[in-house]
Amino acid sequence: MAKAWQRPFVNVFRHCRVGEWRRCSREGDVAAVTDKSLHCAVYRIRGAPSSGGYIQLPGTSTQSLGLTGRYLYVLFRPLPGKHFVIQLDVATEDGQVVRMSFSNLFKEFKSTATWLQFPLICGAGAAMKGGTRVGASDARWTCLQLDLRDILLVYVNRRYGHLKSVKLCASLLVKSLYTSDLCFDPTLTVAEAQRARLRVTPVPREMAFPVPKGESWYDHYVHIRFPSDSSEASPGPVQESCFPPEAGRWVLCPVVSVAVRSLPDFLGRVPQLLPHLGASSSAAQDRAPSAGSIAPCQAPSVPRPLPEVSLFCERSEVPTGSKPSASAHARHKYAAGNGVDVSTPKSTVVPAVRGDVAVHKPFGGKQSKQVAALAEHPFRQRSFLPDPILRLKGVVGFGGHSTKWALWTKDGSAVVYPCHAVVVILRTDTQEQRCLLGHTDKVSALALDGDDVLLASAQARPSSMLRLWDFGTGACLSLFRSPAHMLCSLSFSRGGALLCGVGKDRQGRTVVVAWGTAQVGRGGEPVLLAKTHTGFDIQAFEVAFFDETRMASCGQGSVRLWRLRGGQLRSCPVDLGEHRVLELTDLAFGPAQDGHMLYVCSRSGHILEIDHQHMAVRHARRLLPVWMPGSPVSQKQTFGSGPGISISSLSTSQTTCAVGSEDGYLRLWPLDFSSVLLEAEHEGPVTWVRVSPDGLRVLSATSVGHLGFLDVPSREYRVLVRSHTAPVLALATECSRGQLATVSQDHTVRVWDLATLQQLHDLRSPEEAPCTVAFHPTRPVLFCGFSSGAVRSFSLESAEVLAAHRCHQGPVTGLATSPDGSLLFSSCSSGTLAQYHCAATQCCVLRVAANVVCQDAHPTPNALVLSGDSRLLAFVGPSKYVVTVMNTASLEELLRVDVSALDLASARLASAVALCFGPGPPGHLLVSTSSSTVVVLDSTSGRVVRELPDVHSGACPSLALSRDARFLLMATDRAIKVCDYPTQACPGCQVYIGHSEPVRAVAFAPDQQRLLSVGDAIFLWDILGPLERSPLGSAGDSPGAPPTCEASPDARQLEDVVSGAHGLPRQQVPEPSQASPLQLGICAGPLRDDDGAFSWSDEEGPLEESHIPEGLHQDSSLPVLVKEASGAGDRVWGSPGGPRGLSMCPHPHGWPSARGTRKAQVHPSARPDCYKHFMARYKTSSLPKSASISRGSAERLILKAVMGYNGNGRDNVVWKPDTGFFAYTSGCLVVVEDLHSGAQQHWLGHPEEISTLALSHDAQVLASASGCSSTASCCQIRIWNVPGGSCRQLISYHSTAVQALAFSPDDELLVTLGDYGDRTLALWSVATCELLSVTCLPEPVHGVAFNPRDAGELACVGQHAVTLWLLRGPNGSLQGRREPLPEELGTGELTSLCYGAAPLLYCGSNAGQVCVWDTSASCCFLAWEADDGEIGVLLCSGTRLVSGSNTRRLRLWAVGTVSELRCKGSRARSSSVFMERELTLDGAIVSAVFHDTMDMGVVGTTAGTLWYVSWAEGSSTRLISGHRSKVNEVVFSPSTSHWATCSDDGSVRVWSLAGMELLIQFQVLNQSCLCLAWSPASCAHPEQQQVAAGYSDGTLRVFSISRIAMELKMHPHWAALTAIAYSADGQTILSGDKDGFVAVSRPRTGMTFRVLSDHRGALISTVQSRSKEHGDFGAQWADLWLAASSDQRISVWAADWPQGHCELVDWLSSPSPTLMEGPSHPPSPLVAFCPWDGALLACAGLSVRPEVVFYSLRQKQVVERILLPFFAVSLSLSPGARLVAVGFAGGVAGVGGPRPSACLGPAPCHLPTERVLRLVDCESGTMQDFAGHDDLVQLCRFAPSARLLFSAAHSEILVWEVTGPWAAGGASGSGPPLG
Repeated sequence: MAKAWQRPFVNVFRHCRVGEWRRCSREGDVAAVTDKSLHCAVYRIRGAPSSGGYIQLPGTSTQSLGLTGRYLYVLFRPLPGKHFVIQLDVATEDGQVVRMSFSNLFKEFKSTATWLQFPLICGAGAAMKGGTRVGASDARWTCLQLDLRDILLVYVNRRYGHLKSVKLCASLLVKSLYTSDLCFDPTLTVAEAQRARLRVTPVPREMAFPVPKGESWYDHYVHIRFPSDSSEASPGPVQESCFPPEAGRWVLCPVVSVAVRSLPDFLGRVPQLLPHLGASSSAAQDRAPSAGSIAPCQAPSVPRPLPEVSLFCERSEVPTGSKPSASAHARHKYAAGNGVDVSTPKSTVVPAVRGDVAVHKPFGGKQSKQVAALAEHPFRQRSFLPDPILRLKGVVGFGGHSTKWALWTKDGSAVVYPCHAVVVILRTDTQEQRCLLGHTDKVSALALDGDDVLLASAQARPSSMLRLWDFGTGACLSLFRSPAHMLCSLSFSRGGALLCGVGKDRQGRTVVVAWGTAQVGRGGEPVLLAKTHTGFDIQAFEVAFFDETRMASCGQGSVRLWRLRGGQLRSCPVDLGEHRVLELTDLAFGPAQDGHMLYVCSRSGHILEIDHQHMAVRHARRLLPVWMPGSPVSQKQTFGSGPGISISSLSTSQTTCAVGSEDGYLRLWPLDFSSVLLEAEHEGPVTWVRVSPDGLRVLSATSVGHLGFLDVPSREYRVLVRSHTAPVLALATECSRGQLATVSQDHTVRVWDLATLQQLHDLRSPEEAPCTVAFHPTRPVLFCGFSSGAVRSFSLESAEVLAAHRCHQGPVTGLATSPDGSLLFSSCSSGTLAQYHCAATQCCVLRVAANVVCQDAHPTPNALVLSGDSRLLAFVGPSKYVVTVMNTASLEELLRVDVSALDLASARLASAVALCFGPGPPGHLLVSTSSSTVVVLDSTSGRVVRELPDVHSGACPSLALSRDARFLLMATDRAIKVCDYPTQACPGCQVYIGHSEPVRAVAFAPDQQRLLSVGDAIFLWDILGPLERSPLGSAGDSPGAPPTCEASPDARQLEDVVSGAHGLPRQQVPEPSQASPLQLGICAGPLRDDDGAFSWSDEEGPLEESHIPEGLHQDSSLPVLVKEASGAGDRVWGSPGGPRGLSMCPHPHGWPSARGTRKAQVHPSARPDCYKHFMARYKTSSLPKSASISRGSAERLILKAVMGYNGNGRDNVVWKPDTGFFAYTSGCLVVVEDLHSGAQQHWLGHPEEISTLALSHDAQVLASASGCSSTASCCQIRIWNVPGGSCRQLISYHSTAVQALAFSPDDELLVTLGDYGDRTLALWSVATCELLSVTCLPEPVHGVAFNPRDAGELACVGQHAVTLWLLRGPNGSLQGRREPLPEELGTGELTSLCYGAAPLLYCGSNAGQVCVWDTSASCCFLAWEADDGEIGVLLCSGTRLVSGSNTRRLRLWAVGTVSELRCKGSRARSSSVFMERELTLDGAIVSAVFHDTMDMGVVGTTAGTLWYVSWAEGSSTRLISGHRSKVNEVVFSPSTSHWATCSDDGSVRVWSLAGMELLIQFQVLNQSCLCLAWSPASCAHPEQQQVAAGYSDGTLRVFSISRIAMELKMHPHWAALTAIAYSADGQTILSGDKDGFVAVSRPRTGMTFRVLSDHRGALISTVQSRSKEHGDFGAQWADLWLAASSDQRISVWAADWPQGHCELVDWLSSPSPTLMEGPSHPPSPLVAFCPWDGALLACAGLSVRPEVVFYSLRQKQVVERILLPFFAVSLSLSPGARLVAVGFAGGVAGVGGPRPSACLGPAPCHLPTERVLRLVDCESGTMQDFAGHDDLVQLCRFAPSARLLFSAAHSEILVWEVTGPWAAGGASGSGPPLG
């Protein structure tokens, strides 16, 4: 609402009151004059731009215009022969200010992160002045239209916020400036637009230029639009309107210079726009503007629609004789943390010449056959989404220009350091990285201010570019160049207002520079305060933390003190006396008794204490090696020379001084240097030390690439980063253990853990260099090839060499193992190929072939590759022009392809560089050539399947194809490129930078969700888009498959009809399909109807006999496809003789049920790009074989309550305010709840998760649908009788999932819609539950709704269209009419719909738009931007509309005037639609239902919450809440009044046990809460109840329930904390982690005083504690506790924690698992103290078969066994009676366990997982199973009262009531129940 006043446009001059000069300012010769051609007053600005003549809006730089319009219109006229400048300051959404300058003074395009310079050059008729092109003598009035949003997005990758200021500089005339969100066309009048049928927005009269009657607008004026390639900037015909060739053309020419030259291979070919130049052939007209430019072209004499043609040029050829209008673009993305992404689609492009304008031949020449064919069959390439597709997750490496510059943050929680061209922010506790990308060379210096606000970084080349970063967000605030040629040191003042740098100029002189940075981040730029040259050497420079005007430096023989005063840097030397010959290396300011002291260290081991006030040396000390008496050599050998230990760095805190030296030691001294406090030895010389601000940690870096810190309190050293010290040559990944191996020029082979990026192994070879590496696919063996020709195999378990082979005479160039693990192949530079047998432990040589592999090929890691089926081996050889394919078993040559013959037009022979097999079938081999081409070959025949030209620049040394053939990954110089591989002909590509050296190898991680690139360092990237989909071998996905849509005349006719163009040119040309022809798609034949209706046909021909139910003939009126002879092979779907629409024959009445029906199969579609579709949560469990919920008197458990709402469903909430009926879904249950009392009813029956609900209008019938299960091929739809709560009928038809349900207004019909994989629309009779008709849809449909006023009309929304359906005849046949989305709305998905006042239909899109349709006229007449994200929910009643989106926003709109706007048709404007209210909830909106008045309603979100919304109060109240991820624990308060839960979402929730209401929620972000414990009643203060929670980062947090606050946070574990318990007195907390350590801590002090490692190496699954009587079990201590680990070991202990005593009482372990097979390994053991006998332990999972055993601690033996059908994953014992609750893991029934009758023989019986909860009576031995969960029951807990049982499956919690004698009795044990 804040910007409503800016619609439809804003006159900026009027807004700023130009003429009064109060809100604006002027300078120089500025005057108001009357223009004769415009007949109005304008402002004239004269003088040179440098003389100061300008108009500035607003008046001062501290003010802002705040104008949010997307387009800026500048109406101006340049003065003839003069220069002018238009300067804009534009603010982005994140507050960054970007300055744009447009001028005819500029010669080329230049840019930084905050500044863009665009040259505005005149074309023909321009005069030359001083070698610079200036305005033409006949300069005319110009309308300059700037798309500010696209300019920011394209050139700086930022989102547009608002226009901050405008400055118009001489020399020009200006009428005014305007901003608007609308794209006006100043060239056409409304009458002309209507005659030409153009959908344009005419320019307002206020902005219009007068045109004499009978003359053309182009004869007098100029229109410039920039950027011209904006898809939303203007309709197609306007983009192609052109100027007469004899007129002077104004051209905006952003010629990429600096950015491209620093990254020469990122763009490849820069796209160019090709304007139509008419008949003239002058030299000026033969030039095309460069990338991103905009040129007004020749205008037609009469406005008319121009046909739009999109061409694709394979070979950089320019088509002639046509009018290309499709524009190309290049987008540079400087996204902090996400890399630089350059998208370069190639459509109608020519290669650009850097620094100049590309020249092409005039039209009329001869065109190639290929271009002519493409012009005849045009298409557009598919978009490559998401964009960006990659995000840099982490890097492995340290050091940039040097191994220095690692900094602490203010709180000491993170470290900032460079990794070559990347700045890394690493959290020391979690090892999480945040990467700042943007530098193009190695980082040479870093500095961080004292408040962690500004981070400065400098790169070595070119010319020391500096970047200032917002440390909190990672955004680059400023990019500027230093006066120094190369900076080697940076230092911030404490407040961040001053930045100083030291470097060298081009002559080698030392330069000291000071910048003012106070305004950076507030819209300002750094200011150069002072610069000075000095002849003294400077090795270190630092600004004093106590005075930002004072600095100090040290170097060879000098220490100088600096001061900034009066804009000058001045220095004076410190008299060093005898120490003036020292080579000083580092300095630091530190505390002293009388102020501050300066500490300086030297290469000779000296440490000087300098009084900076008196400029004198106070003390001098020297670090010497320790000598043993009588020993001629030192005890500690140094890495350097000289008698003293060379000190490279030092740092001080308030009490200590840390020193790093070249002997590899980090030493911590007191400030008096009396003795060493601590020292840590490193593997190499220490190059850098820094003490954390709190003085508790010391950071150190070494020359061998290690970075770590010394924790002073614990005296432990922790390595943060290990890295290669030279470029990485090759990599290999291992699947089963998730490991990565790399080889480097530093003569090392290193193995890394891909999950943590930590180094596991380091293999060094000083004599010979490793070249290649490969993992064995099944065994822990690593193969490595060396420069000596040796191939060695290493065992990763024993860390020893298994075998060494020397079959090669030269360096090993290729190494590969077969995927089945049987064979190993190696090749060398001498041309030898060796084959090894590696299935056994000892690898042996099988064959050696000489002169087979190319000897002069490029040294790439992809020169030797194997196919996925281990049958084919491919390599480059015998020459570099040939690719050979062999049989892997026999080395028989199968194929030889000469790649040099593939491009006959090239002047140079192309050689093969890298190879890659695609996933098969089909068997494709990808070859990267030296001619910048990737060729796809058929590995069987050798034919070229497809060719990807110019996908990289130069030789591509490595390429990889994802497992599903979705993405092609390539290494291109210092960048990586990701291509959309399935896209035919020209795939979309994205380029990412970050490496400072050439990328040597790329690969996909084993999980296919990440990828790796190595060069200067190891980069790990996250893939943001979906990877796994149909493989390349599926039908239609073959790269060689022809496009589905052919541009035949009939097809073009059809597309015109379908698009609803009505004779107008298409906005988009046909696109080729990536999949095979759909079985049900748009027919390819022409349609002769004039009403725009269309038919859908079966592309696969008639149905097979198996698709028709038995007893029915093919000619009966079944819902099957029939073939109709309609000419030219047309296949129209419908009843014979029926209307030529989309119709469906009725279902025969003799067909009693739909269960026996089967439909024609369709190919599954890819999931649409919208969140509207239901996706069932993945489950590993299957349906229960037998379970019961008894309703009789013998029932043991009664389901009392369900906690939570399924936010994964869609439209799964119903509410009838008149009757009070309210229902929602949770898992597979329908929950009916009384909103007043909270009482629940539970309707069971669905086997799977329920996707959606629908309630009849009379609230008597409820329909619910669930997904298909493993036991049924169709989804269940249940029809419920609402008054009785019984299931009336079970129907099914859809195969995958039901997307939506809807009742007709008269409640006689029910329509069911299948999801994107089913694509069917079924119509049912509610009375008889019979299937009336079925309609198969050619594309996914997202929603369906009945017209509330007409039961015979319904509507569907889907991809780009609305389909209106009519019911014809009494049998319910459907006839559909598809109405495409208007061109103005783009090509989005319509995701939601609702009917409004007759005849209105509201539709929401995934782009956030709401469009309104007139169903009577079948047209869309109104649309507005309703949200920023996808709209998934729309509801309308009366004059109000509610919209809900995935941006979590719920909005209320006033739409009362929309009915009146319908009469205006296309002239309707959305300004009368306004938003009344807005609420932001906790997740994406998935369900909503409102009262008829729209004043109140219930809304469901993906967070699992149901909200009561009151628009009158503007409030939202939480009704139902639950966890959205897996529940890990349930615990109870000692008073049994409350209970608490924890979940993987990081939340701890406290609930009321009586009302089952959520009371408190504690949330920890980015962590999972894995365990929970409630403090016992025996605490000293029982009223102060506490809950202790353990998290995945190893932290333990204690929350106070009474204070609702966190009281304590501890970090007792390095690994995830998995079990936790309080001691019996509540004064001690026992916690176990996944590494097997048990920590004992005191919550009162926060200290961990004991750690037990008896279970080391196995996850601690259970920790429980209880009190015992004195002397029990032979132990004297009062507390008894136990721990169980995942290796089937249980330990029982007695302890007296106040005295620090702990004694082992018993130890239980699993017997030998020799009888256990792999799949039958039990889960972690479950154990609990028995509440009815304190001497018993109840254990599950401890034996080789599934059972619960009771172990006596007194007798030391098992006293009772309860056999189970499956292993247990949850266990709970009732404290009231001898009851045991068990949840099963399933899998395999163990030997000896109860087995079903279907299992025969002695072998273990493999059974599926059950989703039941079993209740066992230990006295009678009876047991019963209970269903209700939709997944395995991973948790069950009895309440202390023994009357309630809680069970959890994933996120849903069920509360059961234990009835009858099962709840009687009191607990005989004093210990708490399990949990």
